Amino acid sequence: MTPHLFCLVSQRDDLSLLPALADAGVDGFQVRAKSLATGALVALARSVVAAVRPAGALVVVNDRLDVALAADADGVHLGADDLAVADARRLAPALLVGATCRSRAEVAAAADAGADYAGFGPVFASASKRGLPGPLGVPAVSEAAGVLPLVAIGGITAATAGEVRAAGAAGVAAIGAIWRQPDPLLAAKELVAAVG
Repeated sequence: MTPHLFCLVSQRDDLSLLPALADAGVDGFQVRAKSLATGALVALARSVVAAVRPAGALVVVNDRLDVALAADADGVHLGADDLAVADARRLAPALLVGATCRSRAEVAAAADAGADYAGFGPVFASASKRGLPGPLGVPAVSEAAGVLPLVAIGGITAATAGEVRAAGAAGVAAIGAIWRQPDPLLAAKELVAAVG
């Protein structure tokens, strides 16, 4: 089951809000903290799992299958330079495995390798991650849809989430649209309503 709304979480975010975000309908959380040492990353992932699992939300760990397994997370999200999807699927057949994709061909390759969903983007311009390629746009979502559930990422807001879902995305992922807002919980509720 692919979440409709992934909230990306790092050690810099207000973790005390996680239970309320999950209760508000955020049904997926991705732990992404590239600068943390392994032990600290496991501790962060465990704290996220403990905070949101009671509400039924899923937790995936970005990049690190070992951390996902150690923290009893629900899955792992892998980029192009991470462990291969096929290896993750072989090593952890019960985990949800996501793959970063930027074209229909990449989504098809991820599906063939055993991915459960594709993180697709950036759909719009984003300030949350440096070095991203140019925005793919909503038409690219439509073109890539139908192979795997797509989780659209990159500049997604409550105003654009519905458009992206209508284009064929199973869900969306957000960082700034939640954490960089004056009221992250209210922003999350608006996103939950927008993704329907």
